[in-house]
Order: sequence, then structure tokens, then C-alpha cells
Amino acid sequence: MLQTAVHYGIHFIVPLLVALFFFKPKWKMAFLIMILTFVIDLDHVLANPIYDANRCSINFHPLHSYFAIVIYMLLLIPKVTRLLGIGLCIHILADYADCLLM
Repeated sequence: MLQTAVHYGIHFIVPLLVALFFFKPKWKMAFLIMILTFVIDLDHVLANPIYDANRCSINFHPLHSYFAIVIYMLLLIPKVTRLLGIGLCIHILADYADCLLM
């Protein structure tokens, strides 16, 4: 229960706070873009089973690999990709929190 609350809290509340504090004039669009980064979870369909509550997704799924995480961090640098980078890094942070709470 705690793990689920932390996971989804990070997934939804952190992007909302980031959008409200740092992208105030366009917070709704910023929030939507960060939430759309959930699409990286599509790589879970490559796993068997697709969902395993006892599996850490960091460095297991291709879009959650260390290599991919470095790319997400590089997306933080250009202003044009910054929101995507923030959303992806928050997503990875939420998944990492799961790994710690297992």
C-alpha cells in the first residue's frame, strides 16, 4: 500500500508541483507533457510476465535502462526538450522508489 502511494504520488503529484511552480503560465500543458512520458511503460509488454510486483524495472526494461536514463538526463539540457526530460526523470524516480521499497 505504501509502495503504491509513493509510486503514484511521485508519478502525479511531483509533475503537478513542477508544472505549477516552474511553468506557471502554461502549467496545464507542462503537466500534460510530463504525464505523457508514461508512454515509456510500453516497454513492459516485452517482459514475461508483463507485470511483476517484485521486479525492479530500472535496468530491466529497455526504456528503463541506464543508457536510456542518461539520454533522459541529457534531454534536460536543451530548453525545447526540457519538459520531456523532466517528465522522464520523474518517471524513473518513481520507478526507482519502487525498487527501494521492495
